[in-house]
Amino acid sequence: MASDAFAATAAAPGTLPSRVPVAFGVAVYRALDRVAPAPYVESTLASYALSQGRTGEALRYALRLPPSASRDELLARIAAAEDDRTLALEYFLAAPDVDAVQLVVQSLERSSPARAYALERTLNARLSMSATHPDAVAETAWRMGDLANRQAWREVSGSAAQVAWLRRGMRSMQIATDLAPLSEKYAIVAANQAVLLGDLDNASALFARAAAADPASADAIAGLGVVAHRRGDAAAARRYLERARRIDPQALMVRALERELR
Repeated sequence: MASDAFAATAAAPGTLPSRVPVAFGVAVYRALDRVAPAPYVESTLASYALSQGRTGEALRYALRLPPSASRDELLARIAAAEDDRTLALEYFLAAPDVDAVQLVVQSLERSSPARAYALERTLNARLSMSATHPDAVAETAWRMGDLANRQAWREVSGSAAQVAWLRRGMRSMQIATDLAPLSEKYAIVAANQAVLLGDLDNASALFARAAAADPASADAIAGLGVVAHRRGDAAAARRYLERARRIDPQALMVRALERELR
């Protein structure tokens, strides 16, 4: 019943949990904390104190918890409530709380894609060290590639700095593709990056991988046509274009191939 008290506001009207006063739950949990402290008691009391704006009390309870992702998450929320954004971000990374970190990345990417890239890279490394599913790690790698490209277009056209950022983006996209080999999206983005860098062999292999993952991908088939055209085989490029048009004449890579062949 004490546990129900903390969830009373989420309970359906008229049910028993909705009728249990939260003060009862707090009193019971504090008594438990004195005689038999346990992580679930400390974390519940910390969360409740935080919800009431008592960050100092929340911190005392949170620091009693053993090292864990839930402890880091609580400490991050406490730091955020105290407007210590730097400390909050460190704990969100330690947790790791992907959604919270991505909000910071999004706030940075317009003003400084390079800083956003650095933060995304840190998140990627943290996820790689944890038991996170490879698809989640792949998504952060893909975001790194996107941010690297955004920074590249801020550099002087054709400069060494721009090429370096484009290559950095290529490496990140390749990682995403290797981690999620059945993802057509990652393979096509990486293939286009390879085309941009003039690496037609890699681009062809990546477009072929996308087509194998999804034989009905007009983008993948048209991409093979783009590579064929860049290699000087206009006839093969037109054959790929016809195949891709039959699948989806409005696909982005179909439009790109049409422009190539004009």
